[in-house]
Amino acid sequence: MTGSAAITLALDGPLAVATLARAPVNAIDEAWLECLAQKLDAVEAAAGVACLLVRSSARAFCAGADLALMRSRFASADGRARMVAFVRELQRVYARLERLPVATIAEIGGPAMGGGLELALACDLRIAAEDARLGLPEARLGLLPGAGGTQRLTRIAGEALAKRLILRGEVIDGREAAALGLVQWAVPAAELPARARALAAEVAALPPGALAACKRCIDAALRDGDGYEGEVLGTAELLASAETQRRVRAFLEKRH
Repeated sequence: MTGSAAITLALDGPLAVATLARAPVNAIDEAWLECLAQKLDAVEAAAGVACLLVRSSARAFCAGADLALMRSRFASADGRARMVAFVRELQRVYARLERLPVATIAEIGGPAMGGGLELALACDLRIAAEDARLGLPEARLGLLPGAGGTQRLTRIAGEALAKRLILRGEVIDGREAAALGLVQWAVPAAELPARARALAAEVAALPPGALAACKRCIDAALRDGDGYEGEVLGTAELLASAETQRRVRAFLEKRH
């Protein structure tokens, strides 16, 4: 296990588990963000990782940007410039999370607000406690969701829902988030850790190469609408894989 005061990372074969651990609510500052980037480095460097589960040991999944930090800076032009640079870095690190070649899952057990929800939106899959609170309430403070929230929420849930949640600063619970497509699953809070770990284990059991190829093709559909050649190239690559050949042979043998 590698760790720090802000985030710990446990590597268990094909499964990596990143635990957000900045008490009390995982407020995001530069040190926290640098720690997240280091954990992404470690996941990419680890051989055979297929799935990354992002969870929290605090009462909140992540409450978003550290507002005390923001307040200390917005009175001066230099301070505001530093906050803008911080937002750019948030975008960069979250984009790295989104582009990881492994499948990523956010386990949302408590409030996921602002930059915290934006972190979850950068993951491939999201499972939430039914009573967890999710929202992008920045407009209430005269701000906007600047860590990719306007872009990813619109892509994931559509323009109508993005405008509803962002322009009202609306906060919803996990049940409604699942009904609206913001998360893929909502489960009772007591069951969340076990259900999230089981989901992560199920995904981690799949071949990393296949997961990475699938992610590339899905991303191509979102970015430019033309992933067809990527499907062909990915298929050629996977057909030559010893793991693919082993799995196909095993599947055919079970049928006889």
